[in-house]
Amino acid sequence: MRSLLPALLLLLWAAPTRAANPCTDGLWADVMLGSYHIHPYRQFDEFNPGAGGECWFASQWAAAAGYFRNSLDRPSFYAGGVYAPALLHWGWFRLSAMGGVISGYNFGRFGLGGANNRTGPVLAPAAMTRFGRFGVNLILIPPIPQDNLPFTVGFQVKYRLR
Repeated sequence: MRSLLPALLLLLWAAPTRAANPCTDGLWADVMLGSYHIHPYRQFDEFNPGAGGECWFASQWAAAAGYFRNSLDRPSFYAGGVYAPALLHWGWFRLSAMGGVISGYNFGRFGLGGANNRTGPVLAPAAMTRFGRFGVNLILIPPIPQDNLPFTVGFQVKYRLR
C-alpha cells in the first residue's frame, strides 16, 4: 500500500491535453482534515491530516486514492472507486458510495492477506458538495470492532485542479 503515494502524485500530474486526460469530469485534490467519532468507547485523535485525489471519469464514477494519519495515530492509505448515481445529484450536492481498500486498522478475519492484517475492505456512504472549484466530502466510515472504532464521519476539503 505504500506505493500508493507515487501513483497519487502521478494522477495529480496527469497529462496536460484533454484527449490524454482520463479525468474528463474533473480532477480534484483532497485534503483530509479530521473526523468525528459517534459515541466513542475511548479517546480518538480527531485531527487526521492527509492528502489525496479524485479522478472523475464521468459524472457518476471516480477513482480515489490518498493518505492520512488515522484516529489511532497510524498511517492509512486508501484506494478505490466512487459511485454517485445521477438520481442522487441535486445541483451542488450529491450522495455517493465509496468502496475499496484501506490500511492502518486491524480488520481481524476480514483483513486482506490473513487474519489481523491491517489492510482491509471498506464501503462507505458519502455526501459531497461542489462550489465552483471548491468542495467538501463527508464520509461515514463504518465501525471496525477489532480496533473498538465506532461509526466515524471523515471530513475532507477539496479543490478542482481541472
